[in-house]
Amino acid sequence: MRLRLFCLVLALGCATAAFAQTPVARDKASATVTGKTVSIEYGRPALKGRSFDALMKQLPADRIWRAGSGLVTLLHSEVPLTVGGKQVPAGKYSLYVHCPEQGEYSLVINKDLGQPLGKIWSAAPPSQANDPYPHFEYQKEIGNLEAARVPMKKASLPATDVFTIALKPSQAGVEMQMSWGDRSWSLEFAVSK
Repeated sequence: MRLRLFCLVLALGCATAAFAQTPVARDKASATVTGKTVSIEYGRPALKGRSFDALMKQLPADRIWRAGSGLVTLLHSEVPLTVGGKQVPAGKYSLYVHCPEQGEYSLVINKDLGQPLGKIWSAAPPSQANDPYPHFEYQKEIGNLEAARVPMKKASLPATDVFTIALKPSQAGVEMQMSWGDRSWSLEFAVSK
């Protein structure tokens, strides 16, 4: 009996250590336009048998989703952009998605680049304490720092388990597409003249 208990505790300890060391999958989408780069770095959550709608029901009252998982999702553009008629100067921005219960989802581009993990988790390892994480009380903390909030076009597609962002050059600049579950949303980033 003691041997079984010891083996169980050892197995749980190893699994916990392995989980703690496994970083959230991150990816980077990028496109080149007029010789300059536009990129989005983001965490890639997976549905893992859950439904997209069930996850969206867990959003806070302001219905803002962090557009990924783990570290804050970052847009970096070496060129000034026009997004939904709004000017977004070249630079770095955090991205969120406004997901109302009814109506269009909107991409939210914010000047705030996230908060240090150590601010929201006192047990953060020193090597990760300054890593930028999204704000969880968006409207209260950084809602007034928005550079743009623009509705996205929704489409249906074959189901994909892992959240994906793609960027590709377009006639006006760069087209962004977010896909998760059986849905996708797209938006044009036009290069400002």
